[in-house]
Amino acid sequence: MSSAKQPREQPAYNAANPAVDDAQWRAALRREKIAAREALSADAYARLSASIERHLECEFARRAPGVVAFCWPIRREFDARALIGRLLAQGWRACMPVVETVAAPMVFRPWTPATAMAADPYGIPVPAAAAASPPPDVVLLPLVVFDADGYRLGYGGGYFDRTLAVLTPRPTTCGVGFELARTTDLHPQAHDIPLDLIVTELGPMTRKT
Repeated sequence: MSSAKQPREQPAYNAANPAVDDAQWRAALRREKIAAREALSADAYARLSASIERHLECEFARRAPGVVAFCWPIRREFDARALIGRLLAQGWRACMPVVETVAAPMVFRPWTPATAMAADPYGIPVPAAAAASPPPDVVLLPLVVFDADGYRLGYGGGYFDRTLAVLTPRPTTCGVGFELARTTDLHPQAHDIPLDLIVTELGPMTRKT
């Protein structure tokens, strides 16, 4: 008998009782996908990330320079910093979303490779200076889980949904992650906002609707 670990089955969604089981189902799915991402070898992570970066560069090449928001990478997320550095050289400006108040919309602070960083309430690096950035034209959102309808599952805080709901005009939202984060149906909730575009190592995917 082989001693190799078998992949775990995706948690089953209980459609008969979603009000009770939805939070537990999402939490289990989140753990599953984060574990798969963190299990990537260094070579696989580098190869998949390079492919994502190429696809993103093609997407940005179609746009006039503006303001792009991105997140500091945690837990083996795609690291956009090299790409953002090149965009800055092309006339783009960059910013990062920052949690200033727990359970409230985030604000955006300017970022460059020389920006001094501090930790937000969750220990994630963010620009230390409280200067405000112009509203972003494009937001790169990290994906824990996503589906073909453009819905994403993050870390459970709801910060991006709160933030996107108050941004006017609404920026282009681009989810960025690995194909291993894909699932069939995320059974979105009423407050969930679908993304405009998702980019993985296989290329861009626009939502079906």
